[in-house]
Amino acid sequence: MAGHSHAKNIMHRKAGQSAKRAQAFGKLIREITVSAKAGMPDPAHNPRLRAAVKAALVANMPRDTVDRAIKRVAAGTDTENYDEVRYEGYGPNGIAIIVEALTDNRNRTASDLRSAFSKHGGAMGETGSVSFQFERGGVIVYKASVAGEEAMLEAAIEAGASDVESDDESHEVTTTVEEFTAVRDALEEKFGAAESAKLEWWPNAPMELDEEQAQSVLKLIDVLDDHDDVQNVYANFEVSDAVAQRLSA
Repeated sequence: MAGHSHAKNIMHRKAGQSAKRAQAFGKLIREITVSAKAGMPDPAHNPRLRAAVKAALVANMPRDTVDRAIKRVAAGTDTENYDEVRYEGYGPNGIAIIVEALTDNRNRTASDLRSAFSKHGGAMGETGSVSFQFERGGVIVYKASVAGEEAMLEAAIEAGASDVESDDESHEVTTTVEEFTAVRDALEEKFGAAESAKLEWWPNAPMELDEEQAQSVLKLIDVLDDHDDVQNVYANFEVSDAVAQRLSA
């Protein structure tokens, strides 16, 4: 789990530095739209939509923008149809990469991502070509101020969580895929809506990279993450704290 968190934090910092506000909002709106169509267009009765709305508000998206997106689905005026697609491949240094996308044109997205892999020292493979190197699980994040470390651990384990990692900023609760919904709902009832709650891919045996190797992998990850259709990018690498500080500088 330490490797999962470490690599994830690096990628989040890199993404935060390069993401354009409008593009980030576009991706969040896309998730809201898909979530609303997948269940009821009401966050109170649709946990995935509730999580999407929370993520949008955390990213400082205006509430009016969020509400308009949901209302378009409820009124049947949103005609966009997105498919949830997973792409897999290898990056520089043999790093395994999983890309999750919401696309209205599978051929376009596949072509764009295949080109990105190729131009940055990697190769896109078939579905299943690298996912065996990862484990699927749930990650639920709360601000540290919501509860003390002991209280969060007790509540999470009682609800069926696998583990909790706490620091000065947040509590990160991890679950199996099977227990994710139950844990999310139990914690929400006790502590309110989480900052984020979603299923992720965790590397089984992350490879440690030096600074030069990590930079080449992160270039590809940044390009993939910047694509309008891409929602999440996961990779099976980790770096030392010293390298992480230099990469984040």
